Amino acid sequence: MDDEDCERRRMECLDEMSNLEKQFTDLKDQLYKERLSQVDAKLQEVIAGKAPEYLEPLATLQENMQIRTKVAGIYRELCLESVKNKYECEIQASRQHCESEKLLLYDTVQSELEEKIRRLEEDRHSIDITSELWNDELQSRKKRKDPFSPDKKKPVVVSGPYIVYMLQDLDILEDWTTIRKAMATLGPHRVKSELFQLIPLAPVKLEKHLHSAKSEEGRLYYDGEWYIRGQTICIDKKDECPTSAIITTINHDEVWFKRSDGSKSKLYISQLQKGKYSIKHS
Repeated sequence: MDDEDCERRRMECLDEMSNLEKQFTDLKDQLYKERLSQVDAKLQEVIAGKAPEYLEPLATLQENMQIRTKVAGIYRELCLESVKNKYECEIQASRQHCESEKLLLYDTVQSELEEKIRRLEEDRHSIDITSELWNDELQSRKKRKDPFSPDKKKPVVVSGPYIVYMLQDLDILEDWTTIRKAMATLGPHRVKSELFQLIPLAPVKLEKHLHSAKSEEGRLYYDGEWYIRGQTICIDKKDECPTSAIITTINHDEVWFKRSDGSKSKLYISQLQKGKYSIKHS
């Protein structure tokens, strides 16, 4: 082929390539418009809520929403029931604690009053107190109640040798009661030798302890055994079933413990000494 044929052939190829490029561009634009129209149609279906691609996931989401809503409602009811039960438990524990404290206080006051009544009965049966000190004490009290009456006290006449103390009249009466008790117990022959040993400077309390109990450095000693905080004990009271509890606090004159139901109560060491309650290791 000569140069003219080559040039002509080259121009034909260029024209054919230009036609192909133009056709490709036209097809590409046509395909773009078709895809755009399809996307617009799908978008309109989605907006209208008719597209299957939208309805199927929407149904799945709605089903999951219903299940989770149902589960959340059940969980809410369970939480409310749990809170209600916990509230009722707290109320019941508070009432039981109040009742136990009332019973403990009643027992303590009753034991103290019984002890005072017993001492007064012993004094009434063993000693005839008719001295002038009672009348002087009553007169002095009446005078104290009357702010306009002069404060005059009738002197006490004592015969024989005596010792003068700077004590109140009631303290002297209690000392005199103790001396008379000793005289009735020891007899007339030993009173003279032990008279001055029986005159206390303060009232003497005669109490009998059936059990040994004391508090020392945060520990409780009872009938030869030591008890500390956190130990499980068995509390026993007459005419009642034994109760299991855990020691929470040990003070100077009382012991706090916690029962299995969560209620807290306390025992006085004096009640352990008198045998009102008894404890042992559980």
